[in-house]
Amino acid sequence: MGLFNKIKEKNYLAGFDNWLDSLSFEPMDDNVVSFCFNIYEDGVDKWSIELVGCSSFSEDDDDWACDEVTDFRTRENNYAWTEKANWEDIKEKCVKAVSKYLKNGKYSKILQSKRAIAVGFVDGDLSIIK
Repeated sequence: MGLFNKIKEKNYLAGFDNWLDSLSFEPMDDNVVSFCFNIYEDGVDKWSIELVGCSSFSEDDDDWACDEVTDFRTRENNYAWTEKANWEDIKEKCVKAVSKYLKNGKYSKILQSKRAIAVGFVDGDLSIIK
């Protein structure tokens, strides 16, 4: 990708870090052992992501993400954006955004303190980040 294309490229997840920083993780439910960033397609070129805390984790079965303990109020306050892209590209961008946040985000230590962190569409395979 040339310099011109990098300048023109829009960063649809530019506010993702600020959205995560605005969440409240306190008090953390003791039953939360993993986190999952759920991605939704909300219509034509409309996407959103929420964060849930789950009471289980399994490397062999993605159903652990259904064992939701809390949504940290992100169901009412999800991160939403409009972008013309296919679901594979959206998932890849979300994985990158979460991975970047885990390096230096305000709540990276809290997120990394649990057994696992995953990103994926609610009806699809998860990408385990940690």
